Amino acid sequence: MPRVHHLDCGTMCPVAGKLTGGASWLRPGTMICHCLLVETPRDGLVLVDTGFGAADCDDPRRLPAAFRLLTRPRLDPAQAAVAQVRALGFAPGDVRHVVITHLDLDHAGGLGDFPAARVHLHRAEHAGATRPSFTERVRYLPRQWAHGPRWAAYAPEGDTWMGLPAVRALDGVADDIALVPLLGHSRGHSGVAVRDGDRWWLHAGDAIFHRDELAGRPAPAGLRALATIDEHDRRARLASVAALAELARTRPEVTIVCSHDPALLPDA
Repeated sequence: MPRVHHLDCGTMCPVAGKLTGGASWLRPGTMICHCLLVETPRDGLVLVDTGFGAADCDDPRRLPAAFRLLTRPRLDPAQAAVAQVRALGFAPGDVRHVVITHLDLDHAGGLGDFPAARVHLHRAEHAGATRPSFTERVRYLPRQWAHGPRWAAYAPEGDTWMGLPAVRALDGVADDIALVPLLGHSRGHSGVAVRDGDRWWLHAGDAIFHRDELAGRPAPAGLRALATIDEHDRRARLASVAALAELARTRPEVTIVCSHDPALLPDA
């Protein structure tokens, strides 16, 4: 049975915390980069998203100034996924697989810290990041994968899982870990399902930004604005939000987390 660790690989402190679900307008909010580290019995470590990388923490200028101004990331080297892997007693080379919900800079920053890992993602996301349209260029930082990862890009087809279509188990991983298309935020945005005994974790990435969306309620105003500004396809994004809310309502064996809501980080 795999063991699942929940990591914050990049805390951000945007101003006017009320806009992102905080209690006060005067205090900063808190957003996280929620990643999963899965210990598998046979296939080494599987990392779901990477947050900010060690290089981002060493030199914040690698990240766009506008992004730093808006989100105010702490960029603590101890929060980098590679540092947390070491703190758990592993070596970076033990991470044999990385699964990416999407390649936005706060999700793919640590790819270069695990150069030997195979990187699993939706084929449309790989195309959007490596051959971006004019509007997509602003969301990706190609330097984050300049080391030439071993990509495993999955076609938009597969099995049905919990009522969701086109779900693909990871190639080369024996345990139940699967890519779950949740399109709309980016061209090939996906969630990642991980079986944990008789239960499942579903990392929904940026398909939602706040726990209220799982109950059919709107996210705080600042997060709603962020979701709209960043969306690739509004209709697909809203369909993904609705699918996740239905899953939360009907499937108690599935626990849904997302990338940036600290309340959905276990033991937070």
